[in-house]
Amino acid sequence: MEGNESVVKLDYNTERERLDMPEYGRNVLKMVDYLKTIEDRETRSAQARAVVKTMEILNPQVRSQENWEQKLWDHLYMIAGFDLDIDSPFPCPVKEEFATKPVPIPMKGTKIKARHYGRNIEKIIDLLCEEPDGEVKTAMIRSLAIYMRQQYLIWNKDSVDDATIFADIEQLADHRLRVPEGISLGKVNQDQNFARPGMSVNVGGKSRSGRKFNKKGKKR
Repeated sequence: MEGNESVVKLDYNTERERLDMPEYGRNVLKMVDYLKTIEDRETRSAQARAVVKTMEILNPQVRSQENWEQKLWDHLYMIAGFDLDIDSPFPCPVKEEFATKPVPIPMKGTKIKARHYGRNIEKIIDLLCEEPDGEVKTAMIRSLAIYMRQQYLIWNKDSVDDATIFADIEQLADHRLRVPEGISLGKVNQDQNFARPGMSVNVGGKSRSGRKFNKKGKKR
């Protein structure tokens, strides 16, 4: 009947107190809050040991870590907001040590000019720019071009001419390096598999269709 209807209010976790250690759950937080209300220090310390044992049961993987017992007591203090007066086998950790932000990892300042070749190719080209001209340098440029052609075929097209690869080398070198005339990369071996990583066929095994492949990737 109107006026006698009972209103049920739902209790959402988003409206509750934030958990600093969510892996132990809200019930452990209630246990720790209760610890603070116990006036007798000896009783409070005994109950704290019981809470730590409960935390060990709830988070058994902690035993695989070094100094795991101390970690559990540290977690207890953290749940209590570092405000817990008990007799503990380990001292209360310093709050400031846990509030310290991690040291940021320095990132590469320069972007990769051609992602399908990768940053290592750019480093190799930089080294080649410092090499003196000669047969050795020409052979190194040819080997690099052959490898770059393979990378190009993995991520782009089914075929690419030598001039495109040579132009890419000179562009990645900011035109500090010129590919000598007369270099030829030869024909691409049709038996080679230029599949992307994770997409290659199992050598000597079966495909998803159940057909076997030989070492060259051809159907038997």
